[in-house]
Amino acid sequence: MCLAVPARILTIDGIHAWAETMGVRQRVNTQLIDSPAPGDYILIHAGFAIEKIDPGHYRFLNETLYEMLEGTGNE
Repeated sequence: MCLAVPARILTIDGIHAWAETMGVRQRVNTQLIDSPAPGDYILIHAGFAIEKIDPGHYRFLNETLYEMLEGTGNE
């Protein structure tokens, strides 16, 4: 199963960005999305930003991930 995780772009550096997901910062390739900018919400899969998402969808996905983790005991 493949999983894309929600993140917020912190900074842009050429074709890459630093993004934060659940408190973890990671470098992602942004070539697959249009005009990435700091503050944008995105989905990340395999090190690539694959889609921009709106803030409401970001919050929903983040909450869902936290609920899933609570159910496994791996918070």
